[in-house]
Amino acid sequence: MTLMAEAELIINSRPLTHVSIDHNDDEALTPNHFLIGTSGGYQPMGNFEYSNLDLKSRWRMAQHLADLFWKRWIKEYLPCLTRRTKWLDPARPIRVGDIVIIADERLPRNCWPKGIVTRTILGKDEKCRVADVRTKLGTFRRPVSRLCVLDVQPFVSDVA
Repeated sequence: MTLMAEAELIINSRPLTHVSIDHNDDEALTPNHFLIGTSGGYQPMGNFEYSNLDLKSRWRMAQHLADLFWKRWIKEYLPCLTRRTKWLDPARPIRVGDIVIIADERLPRNCWPKGIVTRTILGKDEKCRVADVRTKLGTFRRPVSRLCVLDVQPFVSDVA
């Protein structure tokens, strides 16, 4: 059941509405807001120092299974978000103002930053290969293969 709850948390933390970069704004609305009242739902972990070893083992197993689910999520669902059908149909390139998730394998599961594309950089073939993304933590330059465009529209004030 813990594994299913972890998988549910990952799936239901995707934004449904506009993602604002301003740290004073509320976080984007997600299905988790309707289910648990917050997008991430992370609560401080309990103290397992004196707890039953069997319970601890079960928790570790659930965390391992959640990690496996996250790897599958990245491998199987992420390509749907970053559709690149260059061989069959031309895909719309990433543009300034697009809301994206920065895919970074080094971060813990479900902790990928969301941001807005502020600049695109073209390769020698005149196609967008790299983009600057502004997040709450700063601006990062990332290859477009590591950016997942979300199906939400930015507010005009965020693009400017």
